[in-house]
Formats: sequence, structure tokens, C-alpha cells
Amino acid sequence: MAEGMKRLGMPIAAFFGVAVLGLVATTWFLNRDALRQAVEAQIRAVTGLDLVVKGSIDISVFPASYVSFHDVGLKGAAAVDPALQVEVLTANLRLLPLLLRRFEISDVMMLRPTIHVVRDGNGGSNWTPFVETIARTMKPGAENQLSFSEIRIQDGVLKYQDTASQSVETLGDIDLSLAWPSISRSFAATGQFDWRGERIDGSISASDFVALLSGERSGLKARLVSAPLKLAFDGNVANRTSLMMEGVVTVDSLSLRNALRWTGQQAPAGGGFGRFALKARANLVGGSVALTNVNVELDGNVAEGVMTFSNNNRQTLQATLAAGNLDFTPYISTVRLLATGARDWNRQAFDLRALSATDLDMRLSAAKVTVGPTKLGRTAFGANLRNGALALSVGEAQMYGGIAKGSLGIARSDTVADVRAQFQLADVDLQAAAGELFGVNKLSGRGNLNVSLVASGSSPFGLASSLDGTATLTGHDGAIAGFNVEQLLKRLERRPLSGAGNFRQGSTPFDTINVAVKFADGVAAVEDIRIESPASRITLKGTASVPAREYDLKGVASLVAAAGAKPGFELPFVVQGPWDDPLIFPDAESLIRRSPATEPLLDAVKDRKTRDAVKSVIERLTGGGLRRPAPETPAPAATEAAKPN
Repeated sequence: MAEGMKRLGMPIAAFFGVAVLGLVATTWFLNRDALRQAVEAQIRAVTGLDLVVKGSIDISVFPASYVSFHDVGLKGAAAVDPALQVEVLTANLRLLPLLLRRFEISDVMMLRPTIHVVRDGNGGSNWTPFVETIARTMKPGAENQLSFSEIRIQDGVLKYQDTASQSVETLGDIDLSLAWPSISRSFAATGQFDWRGERIDGSISASDFVALLSGERSGLKARLVSAPLKLAFDGNVANRTSLMMEGVVTVDSLSLRNALRWTGQQAPAGGGFGRFALKARANLVGGSVALTNVNVELDGNVAEGVMTFSNNNRQTLQATLAAGNLDFTPYISTVRLLATGARDWNRQAFDLRALSATDLDMRLSAAKVTVGPTKLGRTAFGANLRNGALALSVGEAQMYGGIAKGSLGIARSDTVADVRAQFQLADVDLQAAAGELFGVNKLSGRGNLNVSLVASGSSPFGLASSLDGTATLTGHDGAIAGFNVEQLLKRLERRPLSGAGNFRQGSTPFDTINVAVKFADGVAAVEDIRIESPASRITLKGTASVPAREYDLKGVASLVAAAGAKPGFELPFVVQGPWDDPLIFPDAESLIRRSPATEPLLDAVKDRKTRDAVKSVIERLTGGGLRRPAPETPAPAATEAAKPN
């Protein structure tokens, strides 16, 4: 048996030996010029590229059958930035036709090519003839039928130039395979390349390559994966008069801010714009894309609706979205109205560049909205950004237990922000509203607030210094915490020089409160403040400096007399100092005059200087004004220094 196998193996080995010798001998008798011309003709017929070989030519038949052209360019191409330059272009040959002296290319490999694409204003490019030729050769019954169906690119560079937009892009380290199998009408491209410092893994496939090249409708699947952004499309594409795409698009990014910067877009100022995901039905026509069945997620906020994006000379985004819960806290987290750790306004300049980056027209509704510490119920609002001017409007929002409406406008003038705000709060919880909006935590009750303000500045301090407008507050059935006016007035009525005692206790209930303030150049002029209850009444007038955040007010607190009785006790007082912890001084002279023991002293002293000195001594003896206690320890109760005779 073994002897038989040996006898059978000898002829087979001899046959292969003769075949190898025949292949080697074939290389001696090949007409190399005819081979080169045949390969160039096939490449020209399939791709439309009329090659010019400037370097050497390598030909191999065995063990590999190929023709390699060195330093290849295009005939008639400009000396500067030609459409194609290839260091080595290798055409791999089919072996069996080669033995029959026919030269057929199986595939082409380009090593270190430089591809230059120039797009003109009409949508054509310097590669349009190539696209038209390959579309023609792939059609059934074409005169020059396609002879090879794969091109591989290794370590390539693509330079793209758009003359209309004056944009230039470069793709480097391209490793790509382009395949259009002869047994089907499909096309596929897979590979990797570098763009703007990131490695991108991509693939694209078309169900009808001939239709795609001819601008007719074809199925298309595309995928791009990189660290900043993932993008996928599955649908149809056509390019008859302009590019049209219809299908499902998905976008995913760990940081939308980083993805925008990577793609050359202006990232919005402030915080947020992290995790982003979008899935929608897309319809692209020319430079506009309409998205329906949108499901979008940004920073944990999820919304559904429709969106339209266009890039005709200027980027424009339109959207109508509905959401369950929205949290805008990340987008205002970097906004600092006050300097960190201080009571002064922040003087850092605004970053207004994002106002000029794009145009925006958005309608958004949500069941619940969170803005920092503020919680809103069902809310509908709109945002419009056009030519650097932002307009926000709240149609209606459930806020502080009531209803809020209003608008905010911000216009950019160089580095200066022109701000206009108008809003109305109806039947809201005054404690929640005053605490979150103004940092005042001592007011309770229900009421209405109307504000109309304008300001201009490059920082929060600049806005505060230029504030103009009006503000009104009407409230009812509430209280002012921290002191009891009725109790204090009754004690001072009995003993005017008894001192204030520990007046920072209790609260002053009221039936109604009315406040009217007018702002001019950062100064708030109090036109009317009235706080009324069955037992007491308080009125205030004066000014408050918005830039300095300080009060300078004078008022009168009085007890309400019963019907038919003599007028009740009245006490003038002064409110001065910072907004968050002001000083309250009763009018000492009025208290002294109400005391039988000290009033004659003031009448007896005619000299004003001496009179003021006496009054000062009496003030110190009686415990002074109603000052706030030291922050370390509670203020001790003032002792009764003097009693009326």
C-alpha cells in the first residue's frame, strides 16, 4: 500500500514541479509593456483615473501575481495638490487568466496615498468624473464591464476643501477597504482613520451601489464610533438635485460639551451638557434635517417630540418637546451672582459667546421642573435665541403653591449684557418665594408679586449698578418673624426708657402687606411699605442700594387704637445696614420726650451740642437702640435703667 502511494505521489509532485517551472518561465516571456498597459487600461476603465507612473514598475507572477507602480499620479493634474498621489499602487492579478496570457486585476491596493477632494459651490467636485465612470461600468450591459471589485487603502491621507464654506479638513492614517462584489449590487466600506486627534472606526454599506452613484434611491447603513461621539444611520439616501436621507439616526456621547468642541462647534457657557443620547426618525433635505419620534436624553433629562436643524449660512435649531421631570440645575451651577464667601456682587465678566453661536426656537413642557432649590409643577415655556438675543418666556408654571408667568430677555452688545425681566407670581407662598428669590426668610403668608426690571452690564455687579424698573408686593394673612411689634410697642408705651429687651423673638402677624419699590441706577426708592394688622401698623419709606446691598429706611410703628379711643402709641424707627442682617434703631428723642423723668432735661438744654450730648448719655443708660446681637452669643435682655416717675 505504501509502495503504491509512493508511485502515485511521484507523478503529482512532478506535475506541480512542472507547473512551478512553467510559471517561472512565464515571467521570462511576458511582455511587460503589454502587461503594464493592460493594467493601466483596466484601472482607467473601472475608475476613470488616467494614471501617470513616474517611478519604477515591479512585476511578479509567482508566488504572488501583481504589478506595482511607484510614484503614481493623475495625468493632467496640477503640480500642487493633485487629486491623487500614491507612493505604491499594486494591482493583484488573477492567476489562471495570467497563464493564458490574459491580464485581469482581482483587486487594487494603494500604499500611502494622498487624496485631495475639492467641492465647488454647485455640489460637484474634482472626483465627479471618477464617480460617473464607476457608475457607468457597473451597469449591466456596459461596454467596459467591471473587472475588479475591491480597493484597499493603507496609511492614507485625505484632504477635503469646500470652496463655498472655505472649510478644510484632513483625515489621516486611513486604513480602508472598499468592496463592491460583482455578484451583487451592494457596496461596503470599512476601516479606521484619524480626525482631529481621535481614532474613528467606521463602516458604510449601500444596498444598490449603482443607484447610489447615480443619485437614485438606495438603502444605506452607516456607523461611526469614536471616543467623543457615536453615530449610526439606517435608512435610504438619494442625491438627484440635492442630498436626501430618510431613516433612523442614533447619536450617543459621554460628554456633549466635548463632542461639540471636537466637531468645531461652540460649546455653551456654564455647566451641564454631559451625557447625551438621541434616537429619532430623520429626514434630511439639503442643509436641513427634520427629526420626528425624537427621544432625547441630556444630563439625565429625557424628552420626546420633534426637532429641526438647518445649517444654511447659520445654524438654527427648532424643537417642540415634552418631558416628565426636568432638572436645569447643572446649567446654572456656574452662575455666581454673589462673590464666593462675600456679600458683594460677583464682578467676574459674563461669557456671552454662546449667544452668537446658533439660533434657537424651542417650546418645552414638563410635569416637574427643578432650578437649583426652586421646584416647579407643570410648566410650559419657550426659548428663542436669534442674532445674539435670547428671549425666555414662561406661559404658565405651578410655582410656590401659585401660578407664575413672565419673560426674560438677554441681548449681547460686545461684552455687555442687556437684560430685561418681567414676571408675575399670583397667590404664592410668600415664605418660599421670598426665601428663594431674595434670600429673605422672615416673611410668610400668601400674596402676589409683580416685577419689571431692566439692566445693562458685563457682570452681576454691573447689572446691579444699572438696575431700573418697578416691583410691587401685595400679601395677606401672614407674619414677619423675628420680633413682635405689638408687644414691643406696648412695653415702650408703658416705660419709654425701658430698652428694647430681647426683641428678636416672636413674630408680627399681619392682615395685609403692601410694598411698592421703584429702581433707578441701582437705587431702590421705597414709595410705600405698609404692614397692617388689627393691633399694629408699620409704614416705611427710604432707599436701598442694590450694588451695596444695604438699607437706609425710616418708618413708624404704631398701635391701632380702638374705635373712639385716643390715637395709639407711635414709635419712629430707622432700618440701616446690610440686607441679610440690618440694624433697627428706635427714635431715641421720641422715647425720651415720652418719659416724664427725662423730657425736662432736653427742654432745659438749649444749646444743641449740649442737648445731643445729654441725649447720647441717656441712650447709653437706657440700653441704646434696637441693635442686632453679636454673632457669638445671644444679646442679653436689656435692663430697665430708668422708670417713669
